[in-house]
Parts: sequence; C-alpha cells; structure tokens
Amino acid sequence: MKKILIPAVLILVAAFISACSADRLEIPQKGVLLTQDFYNTDEDCEAAMVAAYRGLIANVCNEEGGSIYAPFRACFDLPGDDMYAAGSNYGDNDFMREMNEFTFGPNTAVLVNCYNNLFYAMYYSNIVIDKFKDGLPDGGQTPTTKRCVAEARVLRAWMQLMLTAGWGCPPLVDHVLEYFPLEEIYRCDESPTNPMSHEQMFEWCAKECEAARADLDERQGAGDKAGTWKVTKGFADAVAGKAYLFAGNYAAAKTALKRVIDSGNYELVPTARWNENFHASGDGNEEKIFEANLVNGGGLDWGAITFSGTWMEANIWGWRGDHFVYGNEGEVKNNPWSIKTSIDGWGGLGVPKDFADEWIAFDGKESVRFSNSLIHIDDVIYNTHYDHEVDNMTLEQKKASKAFGIKVDGLYGQSFYLAQKQAIKPFEDAWYPGANQRFNNFVIMRYAEVLLMYAEAALQTGDAAQATWAFNKVHERAGAKPLNGAVDMNAIKKEKKFELWLEMCRWPDQVRWGDFEKSKLAGTNVPILYDKLFRAPQGSDEDVIWENGSEANSRFYTVRTHEAKDNGLSVGYVAGKEFFPFPSVSDRQNPTLNQLPFWSSGSAE
Repeated sequence: MKKILIPAVLILVAAFISACSADRLEIPQKGVLLTQDFYNTDEDCEAAMVAAYRGLIANVCNEEGGSIYAPFRACFDLPGDDMYAAGSNYGDNDFMREMNEFTFGPNTAVLVNCYNNLFYAMYYSNIVIDKFKDGLPDGGQTPTTKRCVAEARVLRAWMQLMLTAGWGCPPLVDHVLEYFPLEEIYRCDESPTNPMSHEQMFEWCAKECEAARADLDERQGAGDKAGTWKVTKGFADAVAGKAYLFAGNYAAAKTALKRVIDSGNYELVPTARWNENFHASGDGNEEKIFEANLVNGGGLDWGAITFSGTWMEANIWGWRGDHFVYGNEGEVKNNPWSIKTSIDGWGGLGVPKDFADEWIAFDGKESVRFSNSLIHIDDVIYNTHYDHEVDNMTLEQKKASKAFGIKVDGLYGQSFYLAQKQAIKPFEDAWYPGANQRFNNFVIMRYAEVLLMYAEAALQTGDAAQATWAFNKVHERAGAKPLNGAVDMNAIKKEKKFELWLEMCRWPDQVRWGDFEKSKLAGTNVPILYDKLFRAPQGSDEDVIWENGSEANSRFYTVRTHEAKDNGLSVGYVAGKEFFPFPSVSDRQNPTLNQLPFWSSGSAE
C-alpha cells in the first residue's frame, strides 16, 4: 500500500523545472546538503527526529503556513454533540460551522487541512524510519538509531490511528513517498497487495507501537517533565491500547493500558490542580503522557510564532468580547476579561444547554471539573470584578443595571453557560499579555484518558472491579458527586465526555459507540443568548427560554435559530457521515484513491 501526497508547491516546482533550460538546472544550490552527505551519524539521526517533532507541531498542533486555527483540534471536536460552532452571527466562522452542522464535504477547509497536515507530519517520521532503520551507513545499529526509529514509528502509528478514526479507510503510509513517477495510492481496504479493514488498520497501529516499545526510553517518574515531550514506552502503550480499543480488541487494549498504569510514571494531578492540565503551569506535569512542547522563545517575530504556537486559535474559542457591554456612557471603560485573563475573542465555542444540564446532574455544580470548564452567565455578568464603583452594587441593583450585560446582537450559539476550558487564556499561556497566540503545550494524551480507556476495556472483558477502580480514580479526582449506581458503559461514556471535553475524543467515541441521536439534530436548534435590558423578546422569536424559568425571575433568555436549514442546507448527521471524505485535491492528484462510498455519488459533495 502506497500513498503519495504532493504539496501544491511541488507541482509548481515540477512545472517550473519543465520550462527551464538544462544549463540553469546545473547551477549548484547554495546552503543545501545532499542526502548522501546527511543521515550518516547519530547526530544526523537525532536532528531528523527533532524535525519529526517539529513537523508534528507545525502541521498537527498548528498549521504550516499560519492558519488561524489548529485543524486537528477543530476536525475531531466540532462534529461532537457537546458544542456549537458559534461566533458573531450566523455566517461567522463558516469553515468551522460546516463541521458542527454536518454540512461539510470534500472541500471543507478544516478537513482538507487536517487530512493533508497529518500526512505532511508523517513524512518526517518516515524519513527517520527509512534512513535509519538499518542503522548508520558505516556502523550499523546504535542505541540512538534504534531509539529514534522507535519514536518515529510510534508517532507515525498515532497519526495513522487518528486518520483511521476520522477517514475510515485511509491509505497506509509506511515509507517515504516517491514523487516522480507518482506512486499509486489506494484506500487501505482496496489495496491490491495487502488490503486491511478499518479494524485491521487499528490493529496495525497497535502492533507498530508494541514492536517499537523495547527501544524506547521510559519516563523517569511522574516528575520527569521532559519525558512528556517525547515518545516513550508509556505513550507507545497508550497508543497501542487506544488502537486496540478502537479495533474492538478489548483484552489486548486492557493489557497495553495496564502497562501504563503499572509503570508508576504517571499520576492524576490533585483535584485542586485539575485546571492546570490546560495551561502553561501544567506543561509536563505528572498527568501528561505526551504533549507537543510549544516554546515561547521570547524573541519570536510575527512570522515565527505561526510555526511555534497555536496562532490565533485562542481567538476562535474565546468569548465574543465586543458583544458584551462593559460600561454605560464610559462608566466601566475597559474590558475586564481582556485585561485580566485575555479571553476576549471571536466567540466560536458555544455550550449546548442540555450538555451543561447533563454535566450538572452527573457532577454537581460544585465539582472542580465542572466549575473550571463552564461558567454561568450570571457569574460572568454579576461576579466579574470591574475595578469600578459598580462592584459595590447589590445583586438586585446589578440585575437592573445597564452598566454591563449583553448587547442587542446577543451571543450567537450560546446558552446560559459559557466555556472556560480552552476559552480562557491566562497571561502565562500567551506570547505577551493580551496576545491571541498561546504557547501552553498541545496535549495529545493524558493519564485520565488512559484510565477511562482502561475502565472501558476492563468492563468489556468482564472485570467490573478494575473498571470501577479506574472510573473512580478519575471521577473522585474531578470533585464530582458519587455515582448513583454501578459503573457501566453509560457511566463511562459520560465520565469520558465530561473529563475529556474539547480534547479531540468525543467525535471518535461517538463513531465507535454509534451514539448519533443528538448529532442527527445538529444545526436545527442553534440558540442566541440575549439580555432583556438591551433586547426584549420579540414576537418572531422561537422557543424563548428564560434563564430561571420565567421572565419575572430572569434577565437572560435564549431563542432558537436554524439559519443553515433556512438557507437550504441539509444539516445534521446522516448514516455515512461518520467518516470524513477524502479531500478533492487528493482525488485529483491520486486517481487510484477512490472516495469513500457515501461521498462518491456526487450528491454528497
């Protein structure tokens, strides 16, 4: 099975070369090393592996070239039933709304960028593997070549796992690809030499990790920060466990995940530090299995930051600051959120009311996990410290004051709870105070996910005691109220949905569990949150819901909208959309890559 992905720049280069005269092609390039002069020493091997990690950061955690979002996070979070792709209004952030409402297709930017970028990042891992799998040209295998090749194999296996979770039967890329002549490319299930099903592809990923683990370093205890910034035995076992779980091989998943647990190299952070996992203060902490190390070098210019941090992604998720009222006739002159916490943004992350209600019922409002993930609009408006005399108002005075609130346009895609997780960017995460670039590490796997996958694998293999133990480790750490009843799959699903919210897990889990009921309604009920002091309910409003049940007891209310559907778009999940389409550009460049069945009719595009 072979895969060829040609970046547009290479196509342009090919066209340029064909038009050049031979004498110009013979001019030696300056500052370029020939491949035969590189890949010869342990130092070269280390440098190639550093480039593989750099390729991960630039293409998966960011987007090479400087997009305003991380397509990997957007691709695997937005289709989930636990968020809205919100914004200033309908039509804002359309590239993300398409994912959330299931109006995406082969040309949707989020999908095209995520798919291509995973393969671009994989290219760097394949270089390490191909150039050093047999060791050094003059010396054979060394500890360095063996370790670096093992790290690259696991990194590649993880990327192939995520491609399989998203695209069902993607091509398998197991070597550096030849550009000219073009290699034939096939879906993994249509390979003429070694066809693999969706489940077999996951098994391949798991076995790659298991084959590589012997040559990997171990994290040196829970305090070893550097051990979270590179591929270790712990990450290899975690990826193998996840791949086996997705393949339905629960016994093998349980065994692999138990090795992570038994290593003693990972621990859940204490309850009081739960929120640290998502900010710079938690980089490399005891809970991290693997994360991309995003470094703010201090002297980065505007161009360099696009390749070193998640450029402007914080704006996508941050609250829509310009739709809030911060003062009446200049009373409160400054944006208190932007000044204090740098969360002013574009409002692209909305919280469904039923999701917040379900979380409260499961955790309780006082759980550390819930209270650090969501915040009620009352707390946003009434309990913000404004550095002004309005802070001395009574609650009843605040409820009637227009010194603060939500402007007439409302907050599109928002209910009564706003996101704090991902949306709030403390100064510690930022390029500089108030900047829209964040440099806290990009978390790819943490110990809480390992424990919850282990709980599922244990339950599916009849080991209820171990399932309960692992579940309770995460649930109790969250500060959640005790579970009412035995630990079953329903409890594990909920625990994972809440603990790992916005961590690229929900949609892949929905797909493998077949949990699509809420997703079928995506795009049919997108709320707008209004403040009655600035906009009273209107006769045309649909499904007016008051914050505290009635207008007399509430200041804030939501109305129902469905503009995508009104514009003739077919919204909501339908069978076949659980796997994303291959980008159209790949179809054109690789004629032997057949589109997935649902998307091949033309009407699906």
